[in-house]
Amino acid sequence: MLAYLNNRYPVRYTVLGLCAFGLLLCLFSLVAFGAGLILFLVFSGLVGLGIYDLRQQHSSVLRNYPVIGHLRFMMEYIRPEIRQYFIESDAEASPFSRSQRSLVYQRAKGLPDNRPFGTQLDVNADGFEWMNHSVAPTRIASHDFRITIGPTCAQPYEASLFNISAMSFGSLSANAILALNAGAKRGGFAHDTGEGSISAHHRQPGGDLIWEVGSGYFGCRDEAGAFSPERFTANATQPQVKMIEIKLSQGAKPGHGGILPAAKVTPEIAAARGVALNIDCVSPSSHSAFSTPVEMMRFIARLRELSGGKPTGFKLCIGHPWEWFAMVKAMQLTGITPDFIVVDGSEGGTGAAPLEFTDHVGAPLQEGLLLVHNTLKGVGLRSKIRIGCAGKVVSAFDIARMMALGADWCNSARGFMFALGCIQAQTCHTGNCPTGVTTQDPVRQQALVVPDKADRVYRFHQNTLHALKELVQAAGLLHPGEINSHHIVRRVNENEVKLLANLVPQMADGALLDSDVSGLHNVFKYYWPKARAESFTL
Repeated sequence: MLAYLNNRYPVRYTVLGLCAFGLLLCLFSLVAFGAGLILFLVFSGLVGLGIYDLRQQHSSVLRNYPVIGHLRFMMEYIRPEIRQYFIESDAEASPFSRSQRSLVYQRAKGLPDNRPFGTQLDVNADGFEWMNHSVAPTRIASHDFRITIGPTCAQPYEASLFNISAMSFGSLSANAILALNAGAKRGGFAHDTGEGSISAHHRQPGGDLIWEVGSGYFGCRDEAGAFSPERFTANATQPQVKMIEIKLSQGAKPGHGGILPAAKVTPEIAAARGVALNIDCVSPSSHSAFSTPVEMMRFIARLRELSGGKPTGFKLCIGHPWEWFAMVKAMQLTGITPDFIVVDGSEGGTGAAPLEFTDHVGAPLQEGLLLVHNTLKGVGLRSKIRIGCAGKVVSAFDIARMMALGADWCNSARGFMFALGCIQAQTCHTGNCPTGVTTQDPVRQQALVVPDKADRVYRFHQNTLHALKELVQAAGLLHPGEINSHHIVRRVNENEVKLLANLVPQMADGALLDSDVSGLHNVFKYYWPKARAESFTL
């Protein structure tokens, strides 16, 4: 419904204004002619409702759309079919997204997420997956699952298994960043800054930060846009920064740079990124601090040293397999290994990207994660490098499935945006976000009340990990790290199901150390021998 409203500032309050005007007319009629009492009471109620909507703190939609916003919620009490076509059409969301959003809303608001009548999924459909359970479930004391990243670093980090994925200030509003970081602070989990660097809104709550360093070197660049060791050190050594993440590419638009037009570079954004006002803010499509895999490893080592020994790694969406293999060979040649690698899937979201990139560029998360996991196993480095992942990871089963494929922890952007109140109106790139999540409009973002949404971020994290704990217990395990591909089953056709272990390629430890790779999967057989540590090209 909101998609059909004009998003410009004055129009959002038109209905409330008309109600106030009607109230004045009714008051005049009542005083002058003694008529119109019923209409006076009706308009009084509507104006009172509008004032309440503007002052309440739980619904961003009602704060931005007083009175008229109630139509959206009225639809939620009607049949699901009507809700699907009249409410969810705001986002033109798939049934999968609608289900995700409903789940997050319930957990973020602390509402029961149990439902009657069993699954609504077609268990006989090809691709349906489930997790095998045990007749001897375990009992786990806490859902605060942790993993040590960079155990050999001077400042290792005890990370949660579920963290906030990269979303920059500029893409998100100041209030959204404040709420995310405050929720992370309360829950003891990490908040990835995105490539827009560390803003005052990241610093204020004091939650743990993963500082993402992109090709624009925002927050650590000199006047020419090149990497500045001095500015990097000033930010990286702050206690709030727990890890350093070099962004090579993101799933939604890998291999594609970006430009924030000069008109959108506010003083706050300019201060956070270290760029000038009134000049386009450019994110190049590749890094200038290194041009070969060997140089990349040396850059990782340099950032680790400049940060005071904090875990340092990189994020990428898998593209040409030989480029990834070249990075691994550079690790072997130099003896320098990242402390972690985050694999981003092409199904991941973004505020704005060309349609062809979002739909048809980059490897999906499953394929990218498997390639990274298997390659590191093949060269004997898997135990030294932690793997994170991101790409439509929202539910506890999503986390369990990714860990079965080789991930050590998961990041989520979409889930935490839903927790903030995002309704997928798909107006992120316009600045007209109806819930104040993805806008720099100071009036619109005031609709997002930070303390209320910080609580929702915290509850979503806690309730999702609690659900993960219940899955792990049901499987008879003691920690999510024990989940593997033998625990997940997939229906491959009407009459056949297979363990994920029998469907995905499995690399034996050290298999790539053997000069003969002819018996391996074709991607290794063809490209591993050709990849070179000295170049990203064949």
